[in-house]
Amino acid sequence: MRLYAHYVFTIGVLVFINSFLVTPLSPPNYYDSLFYGGLLSVFSNTLIDRLGHEIRGKYISRTPTTHTFPRSMLWSLLVSVLLSFLFFYVRHTIPYYLLIDGVIAGPSHMVLDIFTERGIYVKRNGRWKRFALAHFRYNNPAVNGLAVLLGLLMMLVPLYL
Repeated sequence: MRLYAHYVFTIGVLVFINSFLVTPLSPPNYYDSLFYGGLLSVFSNTLIDRLGHEIRGKYISRTPTTHTFPRSMLWSLLVSVLLSFLFFYVRHTIPYYLLIDGVIAGPSHMVLDIFTERGIYVKRNGRWKRFALAHFRYNNPAVNGLAVLLGLLMMLVPLYL
């Protein structure tokens, strides 16, 4: 998938899930959730793609460094911890759901990549193997548009709940 599709889809997933989080005080503010989710989405998806792609000749290939479910979760959690420290330094408070979002952001990247022709990596018999549910090209406008549309819908649903 294109990086912009990852951004919008992940923001949508995070805002949607945050709308269901309940605390003794109140659920997260929609606009705070949108802001924090946007930052986490951009930084974690960019990190996953920058660290997880290598150039071989004129081809770009994915590596299991970031394109597995557990490792993507760890990379996005690292980004959320760093953002938490930054927000604590600036605002003297940490949005409690930012760490939960960090666990979710990486796997949402994998959910989209599993439908592309290169897929993601899974471990079989001690070796990394590619796995794909569909074999759409990463730059297919219809598939990228569908991911963006789903992300936008998930962003709008909490406004009407």
